[in-house]
Parts: sequence; structure tokens; C-alpha cells
Amino acid sequence: MKRVSVLFVLSVLFHLVAAPTTHAQTLKRIKIGYPSLSFRQSNVWVAKEMGLFNKYGLEVEPILFRGGQVATQALVGGDPPIVNIGTVVQATIQGHNVVLVAAVETKYDLIIFTRSGITQMEQLRGKRLGITGFNSATHYASIILARHLNADLKEFTLIPAGLDTERIAAVNSGVLDATYVATSAAPLARKAGLQELVQIGDVGVEVQGNGFATSRAYIASNRDTVKSALKGFVEAIYFIYANKKDAQRVFSKYMRSNDPAVLEDSYNGYIKSIPKKPYPTLKGIQFMLDVLTPTLPQAKNFKPEQFVDLSFLQELEKEGFFTEMAKRYSVK
Repeated sequence: MKRVSVLFVLSVLFHLVAAPTTHAQTLKRIKIGYPSLSFRQSNVWVAKEMGLFNKYGLEVEPILFRGGQVATQALVGGDPPIVNIGTVVQATIQGHNVVLVAAVETKYDLIIFTRSGITQMEQLRGKRLGITGFNSATHYASIILARHLNADLKEFTLIPAGLDTERIAAVNSGVLDATYVATSAAPLARKAGLQELVQIGDVGVEVQGNGFATSRAYIASNRDTVKSALKGFVEAIYFIYANKKDAQRVFSKYMRSNDPAVLEDSYNGYIKSIPKKPYPTLKGIQFMLDVLTPTLPQAKNFKPEQFVDLSFLQELEKEGFFTEMAKRYSVK
């Protein structure tokens, strides 16, 4: 009997020790991409670092791509299967059928910074503007700028010039005359001596920017995975609202900056602009369709509803997920 008791105790201890390892092995591994170092990407970072994706059964590897175009190309190729971007409209028009299941941007979080001597928007005509890449948020911000000035986009020279820090350096060295800088990197542009000209969001155009994107094919075969990833993504929103210091610590790691001004501006920008219920904007998608029609005439045959799948957010609403998050994090 003693031997049986000892074996029983050893068996129980073994399972207690092995349980966490077994649980870890059951997490589904996926990659989730993001195209910039802006705070608008931070839901992915925070959900990863604070174990929120793990909580919903996923082991996520965040992957940085250099700009929205590259990230979109990766998404349509299926690796990674989910990317935090807003540039799904053109890809779907061209037959790739990718959709937004959530979104966190209805105005571009971009400030135009210039070299010395440029003090008015009109002076940007004929100048070299730095963008992250074509078919990116900075590219579409250039279209908004051109429309605001009643100018043709061809009056500007658009130059793909990398991430925020690289574009700031390019303006500082004279390679560019101006560039778009996310709020997160604005302190770096100011320290570099660049001139702050205008916030594109203040021009008054509603757009569909960054959001949680995947393909309809991936949804069809991995619906539970998409929903689990979205839960982690949404819970990260509430976590960030309620935990400034922890959020800034994660921001610092992924944005590669310990600058207090950068972290403070990033957090304040997040709280000011990120919705707790991240529904895409159909009006913003229609803007994208209108912008693309001159170069992609088939765009006029599409409706905004074709670029979103709201069923996941609607399910979370019905299940009381948002209410639960608000109570858990004491966020209104």
C-alpha cells in the first residue's frame, strides 16, 4: 500500500509539473505583421508582451515590415496570415480578397515636417516628399495634401525613404524637402531641427488607416484563430488605457527608444485617438475607392462593405466581451 501511495503522489507531482509545459505546447503559433514603429501598432506589441495572445491560445511572433506596401504583399502571400495595416482596398480590388476585421485609425496620424525655409503648404509644390512606400498611408496622405492644395499629385516628387527615423535623417541631410512623421516620432523630428508644418488629420478627411487585416480564405479555415487573435488585440487596447507605465515599457522596446518625450507623445496620442471598439470606417474606405479609381477604374465597382468582416466584432459585442474588458480594466 505504501508503494502504491508513493507512486500516486509521484504521479500527481509529475502532472502538476508537466501541466504548464503541456499547456504551452497547445498554444497555436502564428505570425502577425506590422508596418511601422508607430504607437498604432502597439496593440500587437502589448498583446504579445503582456501574455494576452497566450491567454487566448496563441503564441504570436510579431514581424516588422518596412511600410504598408511590403506588409500587404506579405499578407496576400499568406505569411503572415494577419497583419496590422489599412491598405487592404487596393489588394482586394486586384483580386486578393483581404479584409479588415477591426481598425484603429480614421485619420492619418501623420505630421508634415520640412527643412528650414518651408513655412506654408503651398511651398511643397514641386518638392521632394519622403514616404514609407507607394500604396502606404504616407502615399495616400500625399493625395490628401494634393487635393487640399487643388494640385496634381505629379507636382510632388514622392520618394520611398524608409521608416520615420530614416526619413527624418533624409530631410536633415537635404535629400528630402519634407516628410510625414508619426506622432510617436515627432519629438525626434523636432530635436533634429525640422519644421513642423501641418497635421494631416487636421485637414478633415476621414480615412481607413491601420487595422487588423487577414484574408477571407484564412478566415474560412481558421476562424477560431482569427477570433482569438482579435480578442488579444482588443484586450490590449483596454490594457494600454489602464496601464500607462507598462504600456510605455512595451512601446520603448518595439519603438527602439528610451526618449521620455517620444514615449509620452506616443501614449498621449494613443489615448487620444484609439477607439475601444475598433470598428472600420466605411466612409474612410469609400475615400480610398475614390482615390484609386483614376488608376484602377474597377474600384468604382466595389462597395466599402466588401473590404470588411464585421462579424467578429459583432460576436464580441453579443458575448459581452467589451463590457467585460471595461469592468476588468476599470475603463469607461
